[in-house]
Amino acid sequence: MTNITDKGVSRRALLGFFAATTLAAAPTYSHAFGLLRGAGDFRRIRMYSGRTGESIDTIYWIDGNYIPEAMSEISHFMRDWRTNTAKGFDPRAIDIMAASHRMMEVSEPYTMLSGYRSPQTNAMLRSRSSGVAQNSLHMQAQAADLRLKSRSVAQMYRAAQACNAGGVGRYSRSNFVHMDCGPVRHWGA
Repeated sequence: MTNITDKGVSRRALLGFFAATTLAAAPTYSHAFGLLRGAGDFRRIRMYSGRTGESIDTIYWIDGNYIPEAMSEISHFMRDWRTNTAKGFDPRAIDIMAASHRMMEVSEPYTMLSGYRSPQTNAMLRSRSSGVAQNSLHMQAQAADLRLKSRSVAQMYRAAQACNAGGVGRYSRSNFVHMDCGPVRHWGA
């Protein structure tokens, strides 16, 4: 197992990460897939939404195949709670979240603050904050804002960044990490 500490990624975590990606890296996308393939023949995601009071704990991938019913449940769970609209969530984003979760060796579910956002919700949030992107990947169902009680923002940020698989934003003041499956980049303090 790997371990993320307050001081950074441990030597054991890096060795495990490189071993997993060397032996089983996905040929078409990101190190996150390789991390999960090294974890066995299934992928699992656990989240809680304080906005809706709903929880999800599901295996969404088995033996190289995404499970359509599980992906539909995830998309519904990650819907825009303000408009009650959902969009099929990009499985690459779920893989990044699941790989990061596994790297942190935590059983606690993520608290999801934001998943899919309708264009109306994104416009409303953008009018209230300069930190909301006009063309946010949330509107493409490719991003989520997450938090864990048992891990710091810095720990979550380092785990997601270690996946080298998409965008990772660190929002220390608001106590959450943004993860997306867009181009590899990182920001925040």
